[in-house]
Amino acid sequence: MCGIVGYVGPQDATPIVLDGLKRLEYRGYDSAGLAVVEMNGDIAVRREVGKLESLEEMVKAHPVQGQIGIGHTRWATHGEPCQRNAHPHLGASGAVAVVHNGIIENFRALRQELEAKGRAFASETDTEVVVHLVEDYLEAGVDLQTAVRKALTHIKGASAFVFLSEHEPDRLVVARLGNAGGLTIGVGDGEMFLASDIPAILEHTRDMIFLEDRQMAVIKCDGAQVETLSGKPVDAEVHTISWDPVSAAKGAYRHFMQKEIYEQARSITDTIRGRALFDQGRVRLENLELTQTEAGALEKLVIVACGTSAYAGLVGKFIIEALARMPVEVDYGSEYRYRDPIIDENTAVLAITQSGETVDTLAAMEEGREKGARLWSIVNVIGSQAHRVSDGHILMHAGPEIGVASTKAFTSSLVDLYLLGLYLGERRGVLTGERLRQGVDALGMLPDLVGRVLEHGDEYEELAYTFYDREHFLYLGRGINYPIALEGALKLKEISYIHAEGYPAGEMKHGPIALIDEAMPVVAIATRDHVYDKMVSQVEQVKARDGVVIALADEGDEAIADKADYVLRAPEAPSLLSPVVNVIPLQLLAYHLAVRRGCDVDQPRNLAKSVTVE
Repeated sequence: MCGIVGYVGPQDATPIVLDGLKRLEYRGYDSAGLAVVEMNGDIAVRREVGKLESLEEMVKAHPVQGQIGIGHTRWATHGEPCQRNAHPHLGASGAVAVVHNGIIENFRALRQELEAKGRAFASETDTEVVVHLVEDYLEAGVDLQTAVRKALTHIKGASAFVFLSEHEPDRLVVARLGNAGGLTIGVGDGEMFLASDIPAILEHTRDMIFLEDRQMAVIKCDGAQVETLSGKPVDAEVHTISWDPVSAAKGAYRHFMQKEIYEQARSITDTIRGRALFDQGRVRLENLELTQTEAGALEKLVIVACGTSAYAGLVGKFIIEALARMPVEVDYGSEYRYRDPIIDENTAVLAITQSGETVDTLAAMEEGREKGARLWSIVNVIGSQAHRVSDGHILMHAGPEIGVASTKAFTSSLVDLYLLGLYLGERRGVLTGERLRQGVDALGMLPDLVGRVLEHGDEYEELAYTFYDREHFLYLGRGINYPIALEGALKLKEISYIHAEGYPAGEMKHGPIALIDEAMPVVAIATRDHVYDKMVSQVEQVKARDGVVIALADEGDEAIADKADYVLRAPEAPSLLSPVVNVIPLQLLAYHLAVRRGCDVDQPRNLAKSVTVE
């Protein structure tokens, strides 16, 4: 959602803040702004609607310069996208500025109280109430840190705040309430950085402090003082991040999404490395350890996730039930806590979240915690909330994923689920000996198989030129590849704005077959597995109704070419790992269709990388 950047130090804050905001564009936004304490001691604010280029042009026309500043990209929740609603927001005196990520649930009541006291509001946002509250306390004679602490006692709802005051121009005061998105403090040499996500400041430092729920920090150029909101000092751990800053740049690729699709052989290798012990024929999960007794006591696994991660969870159900013989349920994080789920201490709740800050998934984890379940997570961002609150976790090791539409984080999640399935199977005593070794050995083939898929290319551009003007697509799959049909359809609608629907192929005759005609392409995942003949039958049914079929088939399967109109190829893969390979052609198809339609591939309309508000 909203992106936040801050800086305090000897350099000019403006270019650092603008550059950081650029690196957060993938989070989705409709306006942007910055505030800097200039050399004369006044706060200068620049805000603009639209892309960051508009803000940069404004800054060129009306320069601002100072050694402390904050910036923000806004994704509207209260108030239309316009200049007056863009962040940062100032109080009535102009002496305090704030940027905010999240939703203040009680802002209407607070606004009415403040208006009754004579406070005039310049925007329609919920954010503006907090800067007026802070000014109220400042006028009573307290310092900025105390004013912020007192103001936040009135706030309900998950939020992250950063405050800047011309009366204390050597510091930023930041605070986190709940799970509205992270705040990461970057530790430099005589300078400090702040961001809502690591890539914004990774160019400047790899040493990071992650602010926890109900913590605040005073950030000066020589360090950060972290406390709880009640004033108790916190000995904050400094984490060293291993990501290379170059990996957050597009390089030679046209889009981040394209780059991330082609990084998947490497990201999958990284997630396997050190976990698949090929010489021993077993799996080691360094941060998720179970005794055989603990594993045997587990009665079921519940996977909670949203969007693409939920489809990864559906694949995980097939994998874990097959390898560990453990019942698996998959729930949308956004729905889970609203139905009083039946879980207890013999249940493991597994959250899958790339950012580790998805508010609905975190809420589902809280529900699991309250009911006594064991909490696990598969997460990409080190130090994120999901990472920190879990009893055990598996890091994706996918590296920064900038494109809003997930690609490499999805396939890394699938591999992590497979690793978890092997581990649980061994710990539960149902997967041993040669069968376990074969399962581990299969992982060694995977990077090569993915690399072979990525050697293809021209056929996707050709299909894009043929089908870019279609309004509807239908995706069909069976068994473990049914969730891949769902994911393929999601990728297409996310980035190309073509309506697409994923469906279990066996259910086609129960409704969707009525939609089949020559205008709606049908993408059929027809790789050679135990339901191959069933999928061929579905292809024939589509063709019998004058439908157009794009089949995803194994290399060397020539029979399918006689039945489908177009064929995409993937190397044959072990059945439980086939979704990792089979999803990549669907990612490429969606990408090329979106490019051909002239869509903003990396920042699709109305979407954000990390959904941190409900």
